[in-house]
Amino acid sequence: LIPLVFCLPTVTSPCKILKCNSEFWAATSGSHHLGAEEAPEFCTALRAYAHCTRRTARTCRGDLAYHSAVHGIDDLMVQHNCSKDGPTSQPRLRTLPPGDSQERSDSPEICHYEKSFHKHSAAPNYTHCGLFGDPHLRTFTDTFQTCKVQGAWPLIDNNYLNVQVTNTPVLPGSSATATSKLTIIFKSFQECVDQKVYQAEMDELPAAFVDGSKNGGDKHGANSLKITEKVSGQHIEIQAKYIGTTIVVRQVGRYLTFAVRMPEEVVNAVEDRDSQGLYLCLRGCPANQQIDFQAVRSAQATEGRARRKGPSLPAPPEAFTYETATAKCREKLPVEDLYFQSCVFDLLTTGDVNFMLAAYYAFEDVKMLHSNKDKLHLYERTRVLSPGNTAPTGTHPALWVALLCLCWLCLL
Repeated sequence: LIPLVFCLPTVTSPCKILKCNSEFWAATSGSHHLGAEEAPEFCTALRAYAHCTRRTARTCRGDLAYHSAVHGIDDLMVQHNCSKDGPTSQPRLRTLPPGDSQERSDSPEICHYEKSFHKHSAAPNYTHCGLFGDPHLRTFTDTFQTCKVQGAWPLIDNNYLNVQVTNTPVLPGSSATATSKLTIIFKSFQECVDQKVYQAEMDELPAAFVDGSKNGGDKHGANSLKITEKVSGQHIEIQAKYIGTTIVVRQVGRYLTFAVRMPEEVVNAVEDRDSQGLYLCLRGCPANQQIDFQAVRSAQATEGRARRKGPSLPAPPEAFTYETATAKCREKLPVEDLYFQSCVFDLLTTGDVNFMLAAYYAFEDVKMLHSNKDKLHLYERTRVLSPGNTAPTGTHPALWVALLCLCWLCLL
């Protein structure tokens, strides 16, 4: 019910919207169980919530959760006939009623995707999207790209959820970026879940939604949306059974990785497909934001020859050469596919060994989430491609390496 605004801030601001959300949640937990005579108290909490968002508006202009909260407040004001004028003092804290959905195990059938949507048809076709490293994107159509995409970008945007990532430079003045912030909004869905917002940042990977809950709220099918902490501060998993979706978020080193398994029906559930704009998991990165692996590798080869044939040049700032980066990546990624190539690329551009682990875990997530085990490895060339113009995915890695070596020899 709540529209979203995607902005492209150049810097990450100290937005305090999570504090506003938490205060409103604490003040109104269980309020939908109240009688009509207590509705004014809910309106008081809404006005306090609105006042809190106005105080932090200047530093939250590019924050997805902030814009969702602002629009959500307006909707709730209308639904509960609340006046925007009136007291804003916080009402007393409420306790959740007995039998709260946090402990509820039963769910209506409609809150289980496979049971409700495909009861009399074939099993759904699942797709995968992942984002990791410098960053590298694997779309729902198994297109693999390396992108710049600095700032905030929409990763997923459909009728059920929205995902936005914020990418920041890895080093000052560097074009290499990595994901420093992730916001996921699960929209309210029938009798299954309330709207829930999950937000992670560098050095902060919560095992709960921003309101402190770990499931879909107080609706009857709340447990069809759950967060599970796999490794404290490093790995969480979100199961959204009502839409057949699994999301994995990790912190590797300082930065975040994202992976999702989602039915095609949910992927394509949009009101107006033509208005989706830059929806990275579906459409990929814009051509002007893509990085050509081969051009970078060619430049590295040229630089290496100049050092061998000409005067001594200063050593690059990275801690790895092509040979040492290749050896390091092979420790975790023995198959020389695009995950391996991404690992080498990231070590050369950042010098940070954690990017090797990011590529490794990204591939581990593919093995867990991708429905077609024959498409786990990708070998297509990474270059600027027009939509639908992808290179063949079956190219053998040895042939790819041989062709690359031949190109280098021609330049000698």
